[in-house]
Amino acid sequence: MNTPFDEEPPQQKKPRMFAGLRASFLTGLVVIAPVGLTIWLMWTVVGWVDGFVLPLVPYNFNPEKYIGINLRGVGVIFFFVFTIFIGWIAKGLIGRSLIAYAETLVERMPVVRTIYSGIKQISETVFAQSERSFEKACLIQYPRKGIWAIGFISTTAKGEIADHPETASEMLSIFLPTTPNPTSGFLLFVPKEDVIELDMTVEDAAKLVISAGLVYPGQNGSNGNGASNQS
Repeated sequence: MNTPFDEEPPQQKKPRMFAGLRASFLTGLVVIAPVGLTIWLMWTVVGWVDGFVLPLVPYNFNPEKYIGINLRGVGVIFFFVFTIFIGWIAKGLIGRSLIAYAETLVERMPVVRTIYSGIKQISETVFAQSERSFEKACLIQYPRKGIWAIGFISTTAKGEIADHPETASEMLSIFLPTTPNPTSGFLLFVPKEDVIELDMTVEDAAKLVISAGLVYPGQNGSNGNGASNQS
């Protein structure tokens, strides 16, 4: 039996040096990984575009003929200029007529028209400048009452979607993303009074979803807690 006068057994020293090195290494990875992966991805995409575009460029227009060096990114510049030129023509009367005629031909091809229409819808959704993506981030109760999930307000429901539900209030179309991949999720139509709009931006809400709740925006400012407290 130990008494207050007994000496405490010596404690084993923890390998604090190795723990510090491990923490520093992990911190370094957190800093280096996003920068390194971003640079690698951009470098790879630029190389892929160059490899596809440069063989289509006449050799007399290729800077490699004059400087003797294959500059990475020249193909991207050619692609950028060519795309602007095509867009400028497509906005004109002749360009619109040619596109309409080409689309009528595509509509007569059973397999090609399906592929073309799908790619066209995706392109118009992603690149159309006149359309907004998501308006605001919000909180909704999902998958049952009492459990809250982050969603993105897309548009106000229209047509049959707005007419058929047995509710007198306005219906909102909500995109409910999944974690950690916010590009997939569910489309929900929710009454407006059941949707709590958040003050955080759509980008900050996406970071919160991707990080599985580890990265909260604006710790010192408004981060949506006020909206959730109103519920």
